[in-house]
Amino acid sequence: MAKVEIYTGMMCGFCAAAKRLLNQKGVDFEETDVSFSKDKREQMMRRANGRHTVPQIFIDDEHIGGCDDLYALDAAGKLDAKLGLAGSDA
Repeated sequence: MAKVEIYTGMMCGFCAAAKRLLNQKGVDFEETDVSFSKDKREQMMRRANGRHTVPQIFIDDEHIGGCDDLYALDAAGKLDAKLGLAGSDA
């Protein structure tokens, strides 16, 4: 299974939605809350090519984008393969 990382913030509905989708797929992920850490937020922005909104999602160190991008991948039928889920066309 793929390594999934998600940078989040407190009280973020988009973060909750992204985590909900990953949980529904049974995917483990590493969450980093950037709410109160300038260093963590700067790390996220470096990795996400300057994007500063949360969530920012990475699969196997590939920047996927935010919540809308994650759901778009799923709608296009490409998310399961990126996640390395059984039965996907990886």
